[in-house]
This record gives sequence, structure tokens and C-alpha cells, in this order.
Amino acid sequence: MMPRTRTLRLPGALLLLLVLAACSTGRPRQEQPLPQTPGVYKLGTPYTVNGRRYRPQFDPAYEAVGIASWYGKAFHGRRTANGEIFDRNRLTAAHPTLPLPSLVEVTNLETGRRLVVRVNDRGPFVAGRLIDLSEAAARELGFREKGLARVRVRFLRLADDARGKPPRPGQARTRPERTVSPVVAEGAGREGLRRCAEAARPYFVQLGAFRELARARKAARRLRGLASIRFESTMLGNERLARVVLGPIASEAVARSILDRVRRMGYPEAFLSAGGRAAAPCLAGRFLSLG
Repeated sequence: MMPRTRTLRLPGALLLLLVLAACSTGRPRQEQPLPQTPGVYKLGTPYTVNGRRYRPQFDPAYEAVGIASWYGKAFHGRRTANGEIFDRNRLTAAHPTLPLPSLVEVTNLETGRRLVVRVNDRGPFVAGRLIDLSEAAARELGFREKGLARVRVRFLRLADDARGKPPRPGQARTRPERTVSPVVAEGAGREGLRRCAEAARPYFVQLGAFRELARARKAARRLRGLASIRFESTMLGNERLARVVLGPIASEAVARSILDRVRRMGYPEAFLSAGGRAAAPCLAGRFLSLG
């Protein structure tokens, strides 16, 4: 009886081994990290993509709120803007204007998750997008499946492992500009040009965008007296949003004090911008005064 029992059990054992072997070979292999080559420090000159003008600038106080997206397999192994190799499994990002490479803190405002990533590429170049994260970074922040997330991006410091001469704070690369003719100046509006000249280095406190104009006006009324208030009409995809802007504010210390007060009043997404980014009075034609 014993030999017969062993004979009956043997095929079952072999079958189990075959199943386990099939399962092990069917598991996806974890990708090996791509070999990296040292990148270079880079700021770059102003450039235009899809009709939109971008002006790289080194602002140590940079902080902004906006929409994050992610990129992965299609760019895996390609060179980034500063010469590094893009690896979708590393915590990296692309930004249109920050110095390269730099370290920034990205906070998913929908989940509260935070992550430090290395900015070594340019992008995204889609209206309404603030930063493009690697697939791994999107996964860590919890929005890989969703695709988009509302985030806060805060500059920390330059990375210290690149080649070449690091850019300096406040540095902005520019190309010579052609003199604006009187006809163009008249068409643009003398008052608008005057306000642009005055806005060479102001500070602004920006609130998050509102879907309803009535809510934007209500927020503006609450903040009246802190600084001059305007609101900007902006598009996010096919949706029109209203963004409340306080400023211009001549002093950074005063601007940060106002920012702290605004956040304590119940607007945690408020952030500070400088140098005329986004809310610059040069876009005066897009602003409506709340009085």
C-alpha cells in the first residue's frame, strides 16, 4: 500500500511546483535604476512654448499653488533640460522657470502628503499646470491614478551635485529687447506701461482660485484694509476661476506678515509671489478692481 500512496501523491507535488514556478515568472520585475550622468547648473534665457512666454528666474522665496501632473514611460531614459537622465522611478520633476537642478517641497493639498523632489527638467507646457512630477513622485503623493492634483510648491535650495557655475539668487537671464514704438505704447495704454514700470519688484499675496465670483468678492471684502485688492480671471481647463490678489506690496517683510494673517483668517492655500509673476500689474487689462 505504501508504494501506491507515494505514486498517487507524486503528480500532485509536481503540479504544485509547476504552478509556483509559473507564478514566480509571471511577477513583474522591478526596473533597475537608470545610470546617471552629472547634469549642469542651468537657468536659461526667456523662451516661448505654445505661444506662452516663460522667464527663468532664481527666486529663493519662490512658493506657488497650482495643478501638478506627472510624466513617465514615454520620457524614460531621455535627457532632461540640464543633461541628466530622466528616470520615472526617481523623485524628480519638471518646472518651467526654476533653476536647475534644485530641490523643492511639493505638498498635495488634497491629502496633505509632502515630498522633496529634484527639479531637473523644463515643463509642463499646458495651460493651468504648475509642475510635472515623475511617475514615482506622483505615486508617493497619491495621485498617480487620478493624474492631476492641487499642490503647493516651495523652493528649498539648489542641488549641490551639478557641474558648472551655480546661478545666483535674483538672477534672471534676459535677451536684449527691442524698443517699443510710440504707436505700440499708445495701443497698449500709457497707464498700463506706467504700472508695469512701477512693478519691477513688488510682492503679492495670492489666494486660491474660486469657482464662484461671489465667493471671490466675499473673500476680498474680508481682506479689505490689508492691501490693495484685485481679482484675476483665469482658466483651468474649460473652467473659469477667479483669483484674489493683494498687492503690490513694496516690502517683503510686510508681504510675509500679510500672508501669515491671511492664512490665519482661513485661507491656507495663500502664497507669496514676487517680481510680477502671475499677478503682475503688467496684466492690468485682465484685472477688475474691487474698489
